Amino acid sequence: MSRTVNGEALFGDREREVFRKMIWKVADFSGVRVITYAVMKNHFHLLVEVPPAGIEVSDEELVRRYRVLYPKPTPWQPMCADALKKRLAVGGAERDQSRAAILKRMSDVSEFMKTLKQRFSLWFNASKDRFGPLWADRFKSVLVEGDYWALRTVAAYIDLNPVRAGLVDDPKDYRFCGYGEAVGGGRAARAGIMMLGRDLSDYRKTLFGAGVCEKTGRSSIHRDDAAKVLAEGREDLPLGVVLRCRLKYMTDGIVLGRKDFVESRLEAIKTRGKRPARARPMRGAQWRGLSIGRGMKKDLFS
Repeated sequence: MSRTVNGEALFGDREREVFRKMIWKVADFSGVRVITYAVMKNHFHLLVEVPPAGIEVSDEELVRRYRVLYPKPTPWQPMCADALKKRLAVGGAERDQSRAAILKRMSDVSEFMKTLKQRFSLWFNASKDRFGPLWADRFKSVLVEGDYWALRTVAAYIDLNPVRAGLVDDPKDYRFCGYGEAVGGGRAARAGIMMLGRDLSDYRKTLFGAGVCEKTGRSSIHRDDAAKVLAEGREDLPLGVVLRCRLKYMTDGIVLGRKDFVESRLEAIKTRGKRPARARPMRGAQWRGLSIGRGMKKDLFS
């Protein structure tokens, strides 16, 4: 997740459409699989699967990915794809150096986000005759367990962003989120959503949940009322209602998943001399055993 400077609502339909297309291009180059996303007026969310480092990429595939991102030479990447192809065919030290430099940018979420945000910043500033930083910070990330329920819960939270913002009553009507694009026929978006269930209608049940009226797309419990109940510590709200609130779990946590997964990851990333964070049960709703790697005792809401 990343937000614009000062949280300014800088992105209209054109900007969000350009960003949406850039997501898929940079993901293709990086080898990152986009499960779902939401591009809003002042921030964006992404849920991605990053392949393991060191995965084998053939010279042919390397050139194909390079051409996706650099169809023409640029001041920052002057070598064209055909020149890269010839260099790789010749072999030798230059070939190895070129492969290493390009592969370093793949299978890495930091490089993926860096490339995406930099490319969009250059386009945005040029199109607006603007200069200076566009993004307020680096980016926030939460490591999500590959567990079916953990992935589906985080994905639903992301796809419900336009509902929380009051832009639509139904996420299928929002072009700039993974679910909306998938319903509209986007093949890549549909493939991402299919990781979360048997089909789009199956995932839709989680999006709306027991707390939403299917006819109007409006929650039977108002978001503000749900927030008050959650703050009081009750544990019985339907997930579909809770996900219509803005939760810090999805932006400020460290790791999200089942307790044993969270504890194992926290142990792996603990810093020397510091006590590792504990896996804490997620509260306020029917989370089905999910835990978070950072406790938010006082303020659960963004």
